[in-house]
Amino acid sequence: MKTENRRSFIKKSAVLSAGLTAGAPVYIKGFMQNKPGDVINVAVAGINDRGGFYGGTGHTANFTKIKNSRVVAICDADENLFAKAIADIENLGGEKPKTYLDFRKMMEDKDIDAVAIATPDYWHALMAIWACQAGKDVYLEKPVSYTVLEGRKIVEAARKYNRIVQTGTQHRANRLSQKAIQLVQEGVIGDIYMGRATVYRHRPSIGRIPDSEVPAGVNWDLYRGPAPMIPFNKNHFHYNWHWYWDTATGEFGNNGVHAVDRIRLAMRKDVHPVKISCCGGFYAWDSDQEVPNLQVGTFEYDDGKIIELEVRSLFTPEESTITFFGTKGYATLGNNFQTFMGPNREPGISLTPADLEPDPYRMELEKARIEYHFVNFLDCVRSRKPQDLLADINEGHMSTAMMLIGNIAYRTGRKLIFDGKTETFVNDPEANSYLTRQVYRKPYVLPEKV
Repeated sequence: MKTENRRSFIKKSAVLSAGLTAGAPVYIKGFMQNKPGDVINVAVAGINDRGGFYGGTGHTANFTKIKNSRVVAICDADENLFAKAIADIENLGGEKPKTYLDFRKMMEDKDIDAVAIATPDYWHALMAIWACQAGKDVYLEKPVSYTVLEGRKIVEAARKYNRIVQTGTQHRANRLSQKAIQLVQEGVIGDIYMGRATVYRHRPSIGRIPDSEVPAGVNWDLYRGPAPMIPFNKNHFHYNWHWYWDTATGEFGNNGVHAVDRIRLAMRKDVHPVKISCCGGFYAWDSDQEVPNLQVGTFEYDDGKIIELEVRSLFTPEESTITFFGTKGYATLGNNFQTFMGPNREPGISLTPADLEPDPYRMELEKARIEYHFVNFLDCVRSRKPQDLLADINEGHMSTAMMLIGNIAYRTGRKLIFDGKTETFVNDPEANSYLTRQVYRKPYVLPEKV
Protein backbone atom coordinates (compact mmCIF):
# COMPACT_ATOMS: atom_id res chain seq x y z
CA MET A 1 0.00 0.00 0.00
CA LYS A 2 1.49 3.35 -1.00
CA THR A 3 1.68 6.11 1.53
CA GLU A 4 -1.47 8.14 1.13
CA ASN A 5 -1.48 11.92 1.07
CA ARG A 6 -2.14 12.87 4.65
CA ARG A 7 -4.53 15.78 4.18
CA SER A 8 -6.48 14.05 1.42
CA PHE A 9 -6.88 10.95 3.55
CA ILE A 10 -8.26 12.94 6.44
CA LYS A 11 -10.79 14.67 4.19
CA LYS A 12 -12.15 11.28 3.16
CA SER A 13 -13.26 10.51 6.70
CA ALA A 14 -14.87 12.41 9.53
CA VAL A 15 -12.45 14.42 11.58
CA LEU A 16 -13.72 12.69 14.70
CA SER A 17 -16.01 9.73 15.13
CA ALA A 18 -19.13 9.87 17.29
CA GLY A 19 -18.42 9.56 20.97
CA LEU A 20 -14.81 10.71 20.80
CA THR A 21 -15.44 14.43 21.20
CA ALA A 22 -17.96 16.53 23.06
CA GLY A 23 -18.37 19.08 20.28
CA ALA A 24 -19.05 21.81 22.85
CA PRO A 25 -17.84 25.43 22.67
CA VAL A 26 -14.66 26.45 24.42
CA TYR A 27 -14.15 29.32 26.81
CA ILE A 28 -11.01 31.41 26.85
CA LYS A 29 -10.34 34.81 28.35
CA GLY A 30 -11.16 37.41 25.72
CA PHE A 31 -12.48 34.76 23.32
CA MET A 32 -16.16 34.84 24.27
CA GLN A 33 -18.37 37.05 26.41
CA ASN A 34 -19.60 35.85 29.77
CA LYS A 35 -23.21 35.92 30.84
CA PRO A 36 -23.84 36.84 34.47
CA GLY A 37 -23.52 33.75 36.66
CA ASP A 38 -21.66 31.75 34.02
CA VAL A 39 -18.43 31.55 35.97
CA ILE A 40 -17.78 28.20 37.65
CA ASN A 41 -16.01 28.38 40.99
CA VAL A 42 -13.34 25.68 41.20
CA ALA A 43 -11.35 24.47 44.20
CA VAL A 44 -8.10 22.57 43.67
CA ALA A 45 -6.83 19.96 46.12
CA GLY A 46 -3.17 18.97 45.89
CA ILE A 47 -1.06 21.80 44.45
CA ASN A 48 2.51 20.52 44.59
CA ASP A 49 2.70 19.04 41.10
CA ARG A 50 0.00 18.50 38.46
CA GLY A 51 -2.57 20.31 40.59
CA GLY A 52 -0.53 23.52 40.70
CA PHE A 53 1.01 25.70 37.99
CA TYR A 54 2.90 22.76 36.41
CA GLY A 55 4.66 24.86 33.80
CA GLY A 56 1.43 26.63 32.97
CA THR A 57 -0.58 23.48 32.23
CA GLY A 58 -1.59 22.37 35.73
CA HIS A 59 -5.01 22.50 37.32
CA THR A 60 -4.77 25.95 38.87
CA ALA A 61 -3.32 27.33 35.63
CA ASN A 62 -6.02 25.86 33.40
CA PHE A 63 -8.96 26.80 35.58
CA THR A 64 -7.57 30.34 35.90
CA LYS A 65 -6.94 30.83 32.18
CA ILE A 66 -10.28 29.44 31.01
CA LYS A 67 -12.62 32.42 30.82
CA ASN A 68 -15.69 30.94 32.47
CA SER A 69 -13.98 29.43 35.50
CA ARG A 70 -11.92 30.71 38.38
CA VAL A 71 -9.93 29.13 41.19
CA VAL A 72 -11.56 30.28 44.41
CA ALA A 73 -9.87 27.87 46.84
CA ILE A 74 -6.78 25.68 47.11
CA CYS A 75 -6.11 22.87 49.56
CA ASP A 76 -2.95 21.07 50.61
CA ALA A 77 -1.55 19.51 53.77
CA ASP A 78 1.65 21.49 53.20
CA GLU A 79 0.92 25.17 53.73
CA ASN A 80 4.42 26.02 52.47
CA LEU A 81 3.02 25.58 48.96
CA PHE A 82 0.35 28.25 49.29
CA ALA A 83 2.43 31.37 48.60
CA LYS A 84 3.69 30.22 45.21
CA ALA A 85 0.30 28.81 44.20
CA ILE A 86 -1.41 32.08 45.03
CA ALA A 87 1.23 34.09 43.17
CA ASP A 88 0.89 31.84 40.11
CA ILE A 89 -2.89 32.30 40.06
CA GLU A 90 -2.65 36.08 40.50
CA ASN A 91 0.04 36.34 37.81
CA LEU A 92 -2.40 34.69 35.39
CA GLY A 93 -5.04 37.29 36.20
CA GLY A 94 -6.94 35.38 38.87
CA GLU A 95 -8.00 36.59 42.29
CA LYS A 96 -6.42 35.40 45.53
CA PRO A 97 -8.04 32.06 46.48
CA LYS A 98 -8.95 30.87 49.95
CA THR A 99 -6.56 28.32 51.45
CA TYR A 100 -7.39 25.12 53.32
CA LEU A 101 -5.35 22.39 54.97
CA ASP A 102 -8.34 20.11 55.50
CA PHE A 103 -10.34 19.05 52.43
CA ARG A 104 -13.41 18.35 54.55
CA LYS A 105 -13.51 21.95 55.73
CA MET A 106 -13.22 23.18 52.16
CA MET A 107 -16.24 21.09 51.15
CA GLU A 108 -18.37 23.15 53.55
CA ASP A 109 -17.92 26.19 51.29
CA LYS A 110 -21.20 26.47 49.37
CA ASP A 111 -19.67 28.90 46.87
CA ILE A 112 -17.54 26.10 45.40
CA ASP A 113 -19.14 24.48 42.34
CA ALA A 114 -16.47 21.97 41.35
CA VAL A 115 -13.34 20.38 42.78
CA ALA A 116 -10.17 19.34 40.98
CA ILE A 117 -8.28 16.62 42.83
CA ALA A 118 -4.57 16.11 42.18
CA THR A 119 -3.48 14.76 45.55
CA PRO A 120 -1.48 11.53 46.01
CA ASP A 121 -3.29 8.42 44.69
CA TYR A 122 -4.32 7.10 48.09
CA TRP A 123 -6.41 10.23 48.78
CA HIS A 124 -8.33 10.27 45.47
CA ALA A 125 -11.31 8.12 46.38
CA LEU A 126 -12.17 9.66 49.74
CA MET A 127 -11.95 13.20 48.40
CA ALA A 128 -13.98 12.40 45.28
CA ILE A 129 -16.71 10.73 47.32
CA TRP A 130 -16.80 13.55 49.87
CA ALA A 131 -17.02 16.09 47.05
CA CYS A 132 -19.95 14.26 45.42
CA GLN A 133 -21.71 14.06 48.77
CA ALA A 134 -21.19 17.81 49.20
CA GLY A 135 -22.83 18.48 45.83
CA LYS A 136 -19.62 19.37 43.97
CA ASP A 137 -18.66 18.20 40.49
CA VAL A 138 -15.22 16.61 40.27
CA TYR A 139 -12.20 16.58 37.98
CA LEU A 140 -10.22 13.63 39.33
CA GLU A 141 -6.65 12.88 38.37
CA LYS A 142 -5.64 9.39 37.33
CA PRO A 143 -5.46 6.81 38.72
CA VAL A 144 -8.90 7.45 40.12
CA SER A 145 -8.35 5.17 43.10
CA TYR A 146 -5.84 3.28 45.20
CA THR A 147 -7.92 0.07 45.19
CA VAL A 148 -10.54 -1.50 42.92
CA LEU A 149 -13.28 -1.16 45.54
CA GLU A 150 -12.51 2.53 45.97
CA GLY A 151 -12.98 3.09 42.24
CA ARG A 152 -16.37 1.38 42.28
CA LYS A 153 -17.43 3.53 45.24
CA ILE A 154 -16.58 6.72 43.34
CA VAL A 155 -18.75 5.61 40.41
CA GLU A 156 -21.59 4.86 42.82
CA ALA A 157 -21.25 8.29 44.43
CA ALA A 158 -21.19 10.09 41.10
CA ARG A 159 -24.40 8.36 40.01
CA LYS A 160 -26.18 8.67 43.35
CA TYR A 161 -25.56 12.40 43.68
CA ASN A 162 -25.87 13.19 39.94
CA ARG A 163 -22.39 14.64 39.77
CA ILE A 164 -20.23 15.35 36.73
CA VAL A 165 -16.98 13.46 37.36
CA GLN A 166 -14.21 13.57 34.77
CA THR A 167 -11.08 11.40 34.94
CA GLY A 168 -7.77 13.11 34.25
CA THR A 169 -6.81 10.84 31.35
CA GLN A 170 -6.25 13.90 29.19
CA HIS A 171 -4.78 11.99 26.25
CA ARG A 172 -8.38 11.27 25.28
CA ALA A 173 -8.59 14.95 24.34
CA ASN A 174 -5.52 14.79 22.10
CA ARG A 175 -6.65 15.26 18.51
CA LEU A 176 -4.06 12.89 17.05
CA SER A 177 -5.02 10.19 19.54
CA GLN A 178 -8.69 10.75 18.71
CA LYS A 179 -8.00 10.41 15.00
CA ALA A 180 -5.86 7.32 15.50
CA ILE A 181 -8.56 5.68 17.63
CA GLN A 182 -11.16 6.47 14.98
CA LEU A 183 -9.05 4.90 12.22
CA VAL A 184 -8.33 1.80 14.28
CA GLN A 185 -12.02 1.39 15.04
CA GLU A 186 -12.84 1.81 11.35
CA GLY A 187 -10.60 -1.18 10.57
CA VAL A 188 -7.68 0.54 8.86
CA ILE A 189 -5.44 -2.40 9.90
CA GLY A 190 -8.20 -4.99 10.08
CA ASP A 191 -9.61 -6.59 13.20
CA ILE A 192 -7.53 -5.72 16.26
CA TYR A 193 -6.46 -8.73 18.29
CA MET A 194 -3.86 -7.06 20.51
CA GLY A 195 -2.76 -3.67 21.77
CA ARG A 196 0.60 -3.09 23.40
CA ALA A 197 2.09 -0.10 25.19
CA THR A 198 5.61 0.66 26.32
CA VAL A 199 5.81 3.49 28.83
CA TYR A 200 9.28 4.85 29.53
CA ARG A 201 9.91 7.32 32.34
CA HIS A 202 13.47 7.36 33.63
CA ARG A 203 13.55 7.57 37.43
CA PRO A 204 16.79 8.07 39.36
CA SER A 205 17.44 6.31 42.65
CA ILE A 206 15.70 7.80 45.70
CA GLY A 207 18.35 6.24 47.94
CA ARG A 208 17.80 5.74 51.63
CA ILE A 209 16.88 8.68 53.86
CA PRO A 210 16.51 8.52 57.66
CA ASP A 211 13.35 9.67 59.40
CA SER A 212 13.26 13.26 60.59
CA GLU A 213 11.06 15.83 62.28
CA VAL A 214 7.93 16.94 60.47
CA PRO A 215 8.74 20.22 58.66
CA ALA A 216 7.05 23.37 59.88
CA GLY A 217 3.82 24.01 58.00
CA VAL A 218 3.19 20.33 57.17
CA ASN A 219 0.20 18.53 58.69
CA TRP A 220 1.60 15.00 58.58
CA ASP A 221 -1.63 13.45 59.84
CA LEU A 222 -3.65 14.99 57.00
CA TYR A 223 -0.94 14.14 54.50
CA ARG A 224 -0.98 10.45 55.41
CA GLY A 225 -4.78 10.38 55.58
CA PRO A 226 -6.10 6.81 55.17
CA ALA A 227 -2.59 5.34 54.90
CA PRO A 228 -0.81 3.88 57.96
CA MET A 229 0.89 6.48 60.13
CA ILE A 230 4.67 6.39 59.97
CA PRO A 231 7.41 8.79 61.12
CA PHE A 232 8.03 11.64 58.72
CA ASN A 233 10.48 10.76 55.96
CA LYS A 234 11.29 12.80 52.85
CA ASN A 235 11.17 9.62 50.79
CA HIS A 236 7.50 9.27 51.66
CA PHE A 237 6.69 12.91 51.05
CA HIS A 238 6.30 15.06 47.90
CA TYR A 239 6.27 12.84 44.81
CA ASN A 240 8.40 10.07 46.32
CA TRP A 241 5.25 8.64 47.91
CA HIS A 242 4.83 7.10 44.44
CA TRP A 243 7.36 4.38 45.26
CA TYR A 244 5.71 2.68 48.26
CA TRP A 245 2.83 0.22 48.24
CA ASP A 246 0.98 1.79 51.17
CA THR A 247 0.41 5.01 49.21
CA ALA A 248 0.92 4.31 45.52
CA THR A 249 -0.08 2.31 42.47
CA GLY A 250 3.39 2.19 40.90
CA GLU A 251 4.14 3.24 37.34
CA PHE A 252 1.22 1.12 36.16
CA GLY A 253 -1.17 3.51 37.88
CA ASN A 254 1.00 6.59 37.51
CA ASN A 255 1.57 6.59 33.74
CA GLY A 256 0.66 3.19 32.33
CA VAL A 257 -3.01 4.04 32.78
CA HIS A 258 -2.77 6.74 30.07
CA ALA A 259 -1.66 4.27 27.41
CA VAL A 260 -3.94 1.41 28.44
CA ASP A 261 -6.89 3.80 28.53
CA ARG A 262 -6.44 4.67 24.84
CA ILE A 263 -5.87 1.06 23.85
CA ARG A 264 -8.99 -0.02 25.68
CA LEU A 265 -10.97 2.75 23.97
CA ALA A 266 -9.68 1.85 20.51
CA MET A 267 -10.43 -1.86 21.06
CA ARG A 268 -13.88 -1.01 22.49
CA LYS A 269 -13.14 -2.90 25.69
CA ASP A 270 -15.78 -1.77 28.17
CA VAL A 271 -15.45 -4.90 30.33
CA HIS A 272 -12.70 -6.09 32.64
CA PRO A 273 -10.07 -8.60 31.47
CA VAL A 274 -10.51 -12.15 32.76
CA LYS A 275 -6.91 -13.40 32.90
CA ILE A 276 -4.06 -11.30 34.25
CA SER A 277 -0.37 -12.02 34.64
CA CYS A 278 2.52 -9.72 35.53
CA CYS A 279 6.25 -9.99 36.06
CA GLY A 280 9.07 -7.56 36.78
CA GLY A 281 11.20 -6.34 39.64
CA PHE A 282 13.37 -3.59 41.03
CA TYR A 283 16.76 -3.26 39.37
CA ALA A 284 19.95 -1.17 39.33
CA TRP A 285 19.46 1.06 42.38
CA ASP A 286 20.17 0.60 46.07
CA SER A 287 17.19 2.27 47.71
CA ASP A 288 14.18 1.53 49.89
CA GLN A 289 11.75 1.82 46.96
CA GLU A 290 9.09 -0.91 47.07
CA VAL A 291 7.30 -0.73 43.71
CA PRO A 292 9.07 -2.23 40.68
CA ASN A 293 10.93 -0.11 38.16
CA LEU A 294 10.35 -2.73 35.47
CA GLN A 295 6.93 -4.29 35.13
CA VAL A 296 5.27 -6.23 32.28
CA GLY A 297 1.58 -7.11 32.40
CA THR A 298 -0.68 -9.14 30.12
CA PHE A 299 -4.46 -8.72 30.21
CA GLU A 300 -6.61 -11.26 28.34
CA TYR A 301 -10.31 -10.73 27.63
CA ASP A 302 -13.10 -13.27 27.39
CA ASP A 303 -12.96 -13.07 23.57
CA GLY A 304 -9.24 -13.89 23.59
CA LYS A 305 -8.03 -10.40 22.70
CA ILE A 306 -5.03 -9.11 24.61
CA ILE A 307 -3.66 -5.85 25.99
CA GLU A 308 -0.02 -5.74 27.09
CA LEU A 309 1.77 -3.07 29.07
CA GLU A 310 5.44 -2.63 29.89
CA VAL A 311 6.63 0.19 32.14
CA ARG A 312 10.31 0.91 32.62
CA SER A 313 12.02 3.49 34.81
CA LEU A 314 15.53 2.45 33.76
CA PHE A 315 17.90 3.23 30.91
CA THR A 316 16.32 2.22 27.61
CA PRO A 317 16.65 2.95 23.88
CA GLU A 318 12.90 3.10 23.28
CA GLU A 319 10.42 5.93 23.43
CA SER A 320 6.99 5.45 24.95
CA THR A 321 4.60 4.19 22.29
CA ILE A 322 1.36 2.34 21.61
CA THR A 323 1.12 -0.42 19.00
CA PHE A 324 -2.10 -1.88 17.62
CA PHE A 325 -1.88 -5.31 15.96
CA GLY A 326 -4.53 -6.14 13.36
CA THR A 327 -5.33 -8.85 10.83
CA LYS A 328 -4.10 -6.64 7.94
CA GLY A 329 -1.13 -4.94 9.55
CA TYR A 330 -0.11 -2.94 12.59
CA ALA A 331 -0.12 0.71 13.64
CA THR A 332 1.96 2.79 16.03
CA LEU A 333 0.84 5.84 18.00
CA GLY A 334 3.29 8.18 19.65
CA ASN A 335 4.13 11.67 18.42
CA ASN A 336 2.63 10.56 15.12
CA PHE A 337 0.38 7.77 13.83
CA GLN A 338 1.66 5.27 11.27
CA THR A 339 0.33 2.07 9.73
CA PHE A 340 2.35 -0.79 8.26
CA MET A 341 0.52 -3.23 6.06
CA GLY A 342 0.93 -6.87 5.12
CA PRO A 343 3.84 -9.28 5.57
CA ASN A 344 6.33 -6.78 4.14
CA ARG A 345 5.29 -4.02 6.53
CA GLU A 346 4.63 -1.60 3.71
CA PRO A 347 4.10 1.98 4.95
CA GLY A 348 0.48 3.07 4.83
CA ILE A 349 -1.01 6.07 6.57
CA SER A 350 1.33 8.53 8.26
CA LEU A 351 -0.20 11.36 10.27
CA THR A 352 1.23 14.07 12.50
CA PRO A 353 -0.71 16.72 14.44
CA ALA A 354 0.06 19.19 11.64
CA ASP A 355 -1.83 17.00 9.17
CA LEU A 356 -5.16 17.27 10.98
CA GLU A 357 -7.82 19.63 9.70
CA PRO A 358 -7.53 23.07 11.35
CA ASP A 359 -9.77 23.61 14.35
CA PRO A 360 -10.01 27.31 15.31
CA TYR A 361 -11.27 26.56 18.82
CA ARG A 362 -8.49 24.14 19.57
CA MET A 363 -5.90 26.45 18.03
CA GLU A 364 -6.99 29.21 20.41
CA LEU A 365 -6.69 26.79 23.31
CA GLU A 366 -3.21 25.73 22.29
CA LYS A 367 -2.05 29.35 22.01
CA ALA A 368 -3.28 29.96 25.55
CA ARG A 369 -1.80 26.62 26.71
CA ILE A 370 -5.21 25.46 27.86
CA GLU A 371 -5.95 21.72 27.82
CA TYR A 372 -9.23 20.88 26.11
CA HIS A 373 -9.88 18.13 28.63
CA PHE A 374 -10.53 20.77 31.30
CA VAL A 375 -12.77 22.71 28.93
CA ASN A 376 -14.77 19.58 28.19
CA PHE A 377 -15.28 19.06 31.93
CA LEU A 378 -16.56 22.62 32.44
CA ASP A 379 -18.86 22.36 29.42
CA CYS A 380 -20.44 19.27 30.95
CA VAL A 381 -20.73 20.95 34.35
CA ARG A 382 -22.85 23.59 32.62
CA SER A 383 -24.88 21.23 30.42
CA ARG A 384 -25.31 18.53 33.13
CA LYS A 385 -24.70 15.92 30.44
CA PRO A 386 -22.19 13.34 31.75
CA GLN A 387 -22.52 11.42 28.48
CA ASP A 388 -20.54 14.23 26.81
CA LEU A 389 -17.52 13.77 29.06
CA LEU A 390 -14.42 12.55 27.27
CA ALA A 391 -13.48 10.47 30.31
CA ASP A 392 -16.45 9.78 32.54
CA ILE A 393 -15.57 8.32 35.94
CA ASN A 394 -16.66 4.83 34.93
CA GLU A 395 -14.14 4.92 32.08
CA GLY A 396 -11.51 6.05 34.55
CA HIS A 397 -12.44 3.25 36.92
CA MET A 398 -12.19 0.60 34.19
CA SER A 399 -8.70 1.73 33.11
CA THR A 400 -7.49 2.23 36.68
CA ALA A 401 -8.82 -1.18 37.75
CA MET A 402 -6.72 -2.81 35.01
CA MET A 403 -3.58 -1.29 36.49
CA LEU A 404 -4.56 -2.27 40.01
CA ILE A 405 -5.28 -5.91 39.19
CA GLY A 406 -2.03 -5.98 37.20
CA ASN A 407 -0.24 -4.90 40.36
CA ILE A 408 -2.03 -7.62 42.30
CA ALA A 409 -0.85 -10.24 39.80
CA TYR A 410 2.69 -8.91 40.26
CA ARG A 411 2.47 -8.98 44.04
CA THR A 412 0.97 -12.48 44.23
CA GLY A 413 3.40 -13.77 41.61
CA ARG A 414 0.90 -15.80 39.59
CA LYS A 415 -1.70 -15.63 36.86
CA LEU A 416 -5.08 -14.54 38.16
CA ILE A 417 -8.68 -15.08 37.04
CA PHE A 418 -10.96 -12.07 37.46
CA ASP A 419 -14.76 -11.97 37.55
CA GLY A 420 -15.64 -8.60 36.05
CA LYS A 421 -19.25 -8.70 37.19
CA THR A 422 -18.39 -8.95 40.88
CA GLU A 423 -14.97 -7.28 40.51
CA THR A 424 -13.35 -10.06 42.50
CA PHE A 425 -10.83 -12.81 41.79
CA VAL A 426 -12.14 -16.33 41.41
CA ASN A 427 -11.42 -18.58 44.42
CA ASP A 428 -8.39 -16.54 45.45
CA PRO A 429 -8.57 -15.04 48.97
CA GLU A 430 -5.02 -13.72 48.82
CA ALA A 431 -5.60 -11.80 45.58
CA ASN A 432 -8.97 -10.56 46.85
CA SER A 433 -7.29 -9.16 49.97
CA TYR A 434 -5.66 -6.52 47.75
CA LEU A 435 -8.98 -5.26 46.33
CA THR A 436 -9.44 -2.91 49.28
CA ARG A 437 -7.21 -1.41 51.92
CA GLN A 438 -7.42 -3.80 54.88
CA VAL A 439 -7.30 -0.99 57.44
CA TYR A 440 -8.25 2.64 56.84
CA ARG A 441 -6.75 4.90 59.46
CA LYS A 442 -9.54 6.67 61.31
CA PRO A 443 -11.22 9.02 60.61
CA TYR A 444 -10.18 8.64 56.95
CA VAL A 445 -12.38 5.62 56.30
CA LEU A 446 -13.95 4.50 53.02
CA PRO A 447 -17.73 4.47 53.58
CA GLU A 448 -19.57 1.15 53.14
CA LYS A 449 -22.41 3.09 51.53
CA VAL A 450 -21.80 6.34 49.69
